[in-house]
Amino acid sequence: MSIILDENMKKLYIFFLLFVFLLINNGCQQSLKPAIGKEDEIIVIADSTDWNDYYDFLSAIFEREIITPQPEQLFTLTRVDFSQFKKYQNRKNILIVTTLNRNNGVTEYVKSIIDSSVINMIKEGKEFVIKKKDIWAKNQVIVILVSNTLEELRIKAFKDKDNLLYFFQSASDERVMKNLYNPTYEKKDLEAKYLKEYGWKIYIQADFFEAINNKENNFVWLRRSPNSDMERWIFIHWIDSVDSKWLDKDSVIEIRNRITKKFLRTTDDKAYVEIAKEYLNQSEVNFNGKYAIFTQGLWRMNDYTMGGPFVNYVFLDQKKNRLYMLDGSVFSPRYEKKSLIQQVDVTLKSFRTSSELSKEEIDALLKYLK
Repeated sequence: MSIILDENMKKLYIFFLLFVFLLINNGCQQSLKPAIGKEDEIIVIADSTDWNDYYDFLSAIFEREIITPQPEQLFTLTRVDFSQFKKYQNRKNILIVTTLNRNNGVTEYVKSIIDSSVINMIKEGKEFVIKKKDIWAKNQVIVILVSNTLEELRIKAFKDKDNLLYFFQSASDERVMKNLYNPTYEKKDLEAKYLKEYGWKIYIQADFFEAINNKENNFVWLRRSPNSDMERWIFIHWIDSVDSKWLDKDSVIEIRNRITKKFLRTTDDKAYVEIAKEYLNQSEVNFNGKYAIFTQGLWRMNDYTMGGPFVNYVFLDQKKNRLYMLDGSVFSPRYEKKSLIQQVDVTLKSFRTSSELSKEEIDALLKYLK
């Protein structure tokens, strides 16, 4: 009984964690203006005397490199002195870092906005991270990292590094999707066509067009700005009558290489797309509530004439025993590719099977069939 009580009390503490903070700073939620700043920049509020120590472990968490094929960082950390904090309170990503054993403005500020009960939990080592959204601006994320000592903070942050990174990444994806989504310029007729014929839906921007729709091989390829220096494309491929044994990292590589060799070829049919295995990264992820294998890396033509980054999700629709492969690629030799690959990534995440849509959603979309 005492364990349940303690857990419930902990949840109450977390829920009311920033009540005073919100009351003082937030005001009317509807009056908030959209957050500004670079999508991949995290403003860090930290004392200058401790910054080098904080940066050592924060950089390893947030400034991870991805190959596009040029190395690009997921996020860039920009430290701001506490005296300048108010000037940056409207930024998209804010990280406040301190320890309770320090006597500086950041520590005193954190103590002033956190309930004393939560401070005790931090002192006892039960809490160290506080996450909040939309405090000073719409679509804003704020994270407070605080512990007793620097070493304790470093250890806890590394243990929770994936969740910390995911919080900023998922918020960034939400903002990107809001910017991408425009129902006025959405190809709902094409979305309705795939829903009726194949039983799935994906958001299709107006400037994407159907390059291949091969029913025999269960393959759909959508392209944007082909033969330009800023091309993006996505493909959806599925295999019926399979089980979870197909959810294997090696199988993902084999399936993708097989399908791209068949369909993603040069106009003269002499070269085709394949995976550059030396830059491959695979992990297990949650894709809209389903277990999936996520693959990120570089594609290239097998004659090495061109290439670029790609992202790929493979998961099993257990209701239909159908394996789905969703893939997004970018070819942009003259431009930064990180933001472009993020755009195709969030587009892939808009994918839904018919069983995941309500009857009202299905009926509304099918009205667009020509």
